[in-house]
Amino acid sequence: MSNEIVPLNHLVIIPDGNRRWAKNSGVPAWEGHRKGANNLDMILQVCKEKEIHFLTMWGFSTENWKRDEAEVKFLMELFYQLLDSKKNDLIKYEIRFTHLGRKDRLPENLRRKIAEVEDATAHFTEWNYQVALDYGGRNEIIRAVNTIVADAKAGKLPDEVSEEKFKEYLDTTLRIPDPDLILRTSGEKRLSGIMPYQSVYAELEFLDKKFPELTKEDLLTIVEDYYNRQRRFGGG
Repeated sequence: MSNEIVPLNHLVIIPDGNRRWAKNSGVPAWEGHRKGANNLDMILQVCKEKEIHFLTMWGFSTENWKRDEAEVKFLMELFYQLLDSKKNDLIKYEIRFTHLGRKDRLPENLRRKIAEVEDATAHFTEWNYQVALDYGGRNEIIRAVNTIVADAKAGKLPDEVSEEKFKEYLDTTLRIPDPDLILRTSGEKRLSGIMPYQSVYAELEFLDKKFPELTKEDLLTIVEDYYNRQRRFGGG
């Protein structure tokens, strides 16, 4: 496979810079998170316009629990409010919602809301929106391995695990394709562990703007840039 133009089917966004935007704006950190959350409708609109069928947003990492307790509490409430307010829109526009990451440490009301929205949208197939909450790439792999070990002990697996079989145990399973493009805002040039297994051939884009400053024009330019790249997947 050489110089192949591959459709942008799965976009992953690491929405970095909310707190720095807030600090520069002289407002509390949670106002940065609220401002950033307002970008969701715009991003989903661009995905529809550009035929990007899978969007993943990283909302909260396994390491983010180390943040200030008040900020963490606000974020959990914000995620609940977003899911609650967007549920009808997701149904209206036939967008399937999926949570990626651990569930056991999330607040009970948020876990219930996640299950409610996942169930309400599970029958949609064309458009897909994933949110990574309490997600860490290494943690995802360790959880997958532990489940594989348990299934092997129970006699549910063959002697060897193929790549495709391993993918079944990841949060993305086989249903969600590997990322085509990963965008990180705020100028940080690292992936911080987002989908380490799935992202080996993903294209990367690092935008200097902080996430609350991201515009539709920025995102359209990034998508256009993607289509000017040549993906080789190790060949050529």
